[in-house]
Amino acid sequence: MQVEMQGLTKHFGATKAVNDFSITLYDGELVCLLGPSGCGKSTVLNMLAGILPVTKGKILFDGEDVTKHPPEQRGIGLVFQNYALYPHMTVMGNICFPLEIQNVPKAERIRRATEMAELVHMGDYLDRRPKQLSGGQQQRVAIARALVKNPRLLLLDEPLSNLDARLRLEMREEIRRIQLQTQVTTVFVTHDQEEAMSISDHIALMKDGYLQQHEKPQALYDEPANQFVADFLGNPPINNLEGTAQGDRFVSNDGSSFVCRGIEVVPSGTKINLAIRAESFVMENEKADSFMKCKIISVYQLGKEEMAQVEFGGNIFRAYISLENNIKAGDEVYLSLKDRGVFFFDKESGRRYI
Repeated sequence: MQVEMQGLTKHFGATKAVNDFSITLYDGELVCLLGPSGCGKSTVLNMLAGILPVTKGKILFDGEDVTKHPPEQRGIGLVFQNYALYPHMTVMGNICFPLEIQNVPKAERIRRATEMAELVHMGDYLDRRPKQLSGGQQQRVAIARALVKNPRLLLLDEPLSNLDARLRLEMREEIRRIQLQTQVTTVFVTHDQEEAMSISDHIALMKDGYLQQHEKPQALYDEPANQFVADFLGNPPINNLEGTAQGDRFVSNDGSSFVCRGIEVVPSGTKINLAIRAESFVMENEKADSFMKCKIISVYQLGKEEMAQVEFGGNIFRAYISLENNIKAGDEVYLSLKDRGVFFFDKESGRRYI
């Protein structure tokens, strides 16, 4: 099912939780609503579900306006952070419950619940109660319960936040497997960028109720629309060097400078953040005025690579350096930049110069 949100807005009194949110989710894709706590992503999900009324804007399911439809008329499946399983019911009873409310005959309920349990790899646990299950198993049951109704849209609100790191990794892979197998259009709310990057077809990144960028995961990382997007995505976080564009050179606040390809798009004299991914530095063998003259502050071993903490012009940043360079704290090195992973952002507005 294709989902369109047109100018979706939600106010709680004077508080504007979501502002003019407009995106299209295509049939069968998994889209992550990503952003920091309080950015409005769960509010968007609850408006999609019909739990929260819309202040302004429209929600269309396959072209049908469902903005004012109650949840039971939208054909949705919901999975919450706390699973919300009935403790007195078995796994079978929990999965069957939505069908029981719909007065589906018992034989059909059992058939469909068993099918869903097998899909989420819980077929051997149908007689157990929630307290006998691990957190990951309870989450699988919650997903099966949401899917057993054959929803047109599956909504997942921070479904993995109660799990430990290893189980989160396993469960996000399982959610992607299940989504690809069922081909149900899915919205997944999370604040975890790695989670979103690893399983999404598209990511909608939000801040303060506004959509910042809606793109495929790698495109979001490679071509951030503004400073916030660049800062939010990436581990380690992107490096921001403060300074000024002067012709073909970047000049740091202390006067240190180097030739920076592409900086000509910035009007000369403009204060900027030169944003550089940690993997976008190149170690140079020669000493030249056109390169960054840097000092190594510390070095950390990371398997086949080293992470160096580096100082240039009063700016301290992180850079991946090959082990072959044999660098150590206190060394003076000369660095240049790759074309990829280097961005110029206006210091005041955060907009990107392209």
